[in-house]
Amino acid sequence: MSQTSSSNASESHRNPSLLDALIPLLILIALLSLSVFFYGADSSYGPNQIALLLCAGVAALVGMKNGFTWNEMEGGMLHGMSLVFGAILILLAVGALIGSWILAGTVPSMIYYGVQILSPQWFYAASCIICAIVGLSIGSSWTTAGTLGVALMGIASALGLDPAITAGAVISGAYFGDKMSPLSDTTNVAAAVTSNDLFLHIRHMLWTTIPAFTLAVVTFAIIGLSADTGQASAEDIQQLLGALQEEFSISIVSLLPLALLLFMAWRKIPAYPTLIIGALVGCLIAMIFEPNATRQLAGGEGPLSLLKGAWHSLFDGYKSSSSNEAVASLLSKGGMSSMLNTIWLIISAMAFGGVMERAGFLERIVNWALSGVKTVGGLVTSTVLTCFGMNAAAGDQYMAIIIPGRMFREAFKDKGLHGLNLSRTLEDSGTITSVLIPWNTCGAYMSATLGIATFTYAPFALFNIICPLLAIAYGWLHFKQMPLGKQDELPFADEPQR
Repeated sequence: MSQTSSSNASESHRNPSLLDALIPLLILIALLSLSVFFYGADSSYGPNQIALLLCAGVAALVGMKNGFTWNEMEGGMLHGMSLVFGAILILLAVGALIGSWILAGTVPSMIYYGVQILSPQWFYAASCIICAIVGLSIGSSWTTAGTLGVALMGIASALGLDPAITAGAVISGAYFGDKMSPLSDTTNVAAAVTSNDLFLHIRHMLWTTIPAFTLAVVTFAIIGLSADTGQASAEDIQQLLGALQEEFSISIVSLLPLALLLFMAWRKIPAYPTLIIGALVGCLIAMIFEPNATRQLAGGEGPLSLLKGAWHSLFDGYKSSSSNEAVASLLSKGGMSSMLNTIWLIISAMAFGGVMERAGFLERIVNWALSGVKTVGGLVTSTVLTCFGMNAAAGDQYMAIIIPGRMFREAFKDKGLHGLNLSRTLEDSGTITSVLIPWNTCGAYMSATLGIATFTYAPFALFNIICPLLAIAYGWLHFKQMPLGKQDELPFADEPQR
């Protein structure tokens, strides 16, 4: 970033060296590795946050060495945090929704019916496909995982299936739907930052997305057919179903909040009001159809106990009183308070990402990554790795799309490649690898919502792993890399455009 082209830089600002840019990142990698070594799966419950904030301070010190003031570095941190305020509101809303939907019997009813409908052998593949359809319909991987994903995790537990594989199947399907939906914000951002038509962008993504999703579904089917899925006996399942019926009034009526939420999402109502309305409708259903559970949660029998119990589910979730340990474990969750640690992690990550961007370190690293690129395969590989690195360094999916999207535009043109190749690669990497990073907003959200540590489910998020690898392979093979000025290679194109 030159001094003359930046509106934020003063004459005293010096361009960072590559060592300047790498010092905070290398220290972060070392501290996060140490955090995982010391605390394992619990590393995201405080240790990682400390590492991120310490490295934000290191980045600020290096930036001050290059002529930035502390106020400018602090401004970068605050700007980074401001980018995720919308995500934080959604996180809180999802926590409230989970709590109220359990109290309303919505989640228990989904588990009750799902256990009886879904075959254990085909469960992983079916979960992936179901989440893909819903994600495609509503354009949100977060909403899909926070509703159907939670229920599918409960069904997997009841059937004695592996929760990590289930989480991977849910995430694979949810991100396929999110990536290919014209309602998705990331899909629109990738098209906009590369100046491409949205629907042409979606068509071009089919070349990598459909094969990757097909491979993921087939693999989940093979895992389901070959794995031992008989851990839960018929007697165990009947006991679980009986325990659900004892605690809740299982009925189709309990599924009304889900139907309403999916309808509002389909009608393009923004995520936050959709989730809050869904949570409040869950409270209403709970007060009408689950008065006993609501009063018990409130801890009283007074005239306002129903309101108190519903209120409690919104901020602190539901606490099951079932004597069945499986049911108690499945249903004791939710509430806005359950998302506070995730919010802490996201804020810490964005403080680090914000100061790294403000000091010019992210741009310096991207420019270095481009310096040795001479082939199409190298360019696509550099784009994929940069997007993944941005997800790790900046902690935010949108920054992993926007910053590389800006930086690589001219490089793709110089190689004679259409901008649709760049927008597709941004989605193949920036959009879907975000969920593989524990301190990224997406990784933190999925871990908190599904109850599985990011590094535990990551090996089973097959679609999210296969798609970027396929993008790299296409680059080196020069397969479906559209030249400038051509769109006739697009799947389902109406008319060849030359």
